[in-house]
Amino acid sequence: MRAILCREYGPADTLEIGELDSPEAKGSSVKVRVKAAGLNFPDTLIIEGKYQLKPQMPFAPGGEMAGEILDVGDKVTRFKPSDRVMGLTGYGAFAEEIVVPEAQLIPIPDGMSDEEAASFSMVYGTSYHALKQRANIQEGEKLLVLGASGGVGLATVELGKAMGAHVIAAASSQAKLDVAKEAGADELINYTEENLKDAVKSRARQGVDVVYDPVGGDFTEQALRCMAWNGRHLIIGFASGTIPQIPGNLPLLKGCSVVGVFWGNFTMKEPKTNMQNIMELLKLYGEGKIRPRVSEVHPFEDYVKALNGLSERRATGKIVLKVAD
Repeated sequence: MRAILCREYGPADTLEIGELDSPEAKGSSVKVRVKAAGLNFPDTLIIEGKYQLKPQMPFAPGGEMAGEILDVGDKVTRFKPSDRVMGLTGYGAFAEEIVVPEAQLIPIPDGMSDEEAASFSMVYGTSYHALKQRANIQEGEKLLVLGASGGVGLATVELGKAMGAHVIAAASSQAKLDVAKEAGADELINYTEENLKDAVKSRARQGVDVVYDPVGGDFTEQALRCMAWNGRHLIIGFASGTIPQIPGNLPLLKGCSVVGVFWGNFTMKEPKTNMQNIMELLKLYGEGKIRPRVSEVHPFEDYVKALNGLSERRATGKIVLKVAD
């Protein structure tokens, strides 16, 4: 089978298209014909050796996919060949076939395209876990979303509105903010034109209750200075490339919490709660309250352009690789 292979750590242009042996489904695993693969920020880290997960080389990156089941192991109970499924893979989704544990797969609902399905699990799973379990966000609270035009950012804007929050979206251009507005944001901040702290204070005099922060860098401290009493600052990731050094006096003075969000570990440590989250997310999708925003779909061969669009933070929504028809 064809696969996009990482043979040495480096940027996207060090990858190459090659071949791997077709995998075999055994036990509780499922073999899937990959039709579409969603790109996420960890994909840009794993190929450079900067992610927690370091697969044995050569490996195909790609942590999220949608496709059709080809075969199932003898202990699989929830799926059968020809079922359409989506889910997380850790790595390996940038290939024509992949074997995935049954527990990591979700049936694709009727009406959802392969491209949408490949864009669903990671962003909505992360953002819903963050807002529900980690922030315990309440109706009427003010939610500041940094990087609001990216995949997780847009998902958080949608979910924040669905959960009754007042959503303030922050991004680096008007075009990106326009997308966040379409997703339901109540207020907008262009943090290349306004100081983030001052802009937030002008819109939320008492501060914001929850910050969703996938960006890091200098914006983390600025946002932390805008917290309301009993606020929760959610650390999602560091798309800016810089891990911030947070002044320890700020959580003390603000009476707020700095809360880590590691959805991947959550899915393994609390699988039943995660599955309940997924069922609730699918219900929200069925009600039309959330819908994956796919901004770019690239042919398999254009993986460099696709990955660079993600690492250079040009995306407004999700970027998807089309693996097969």
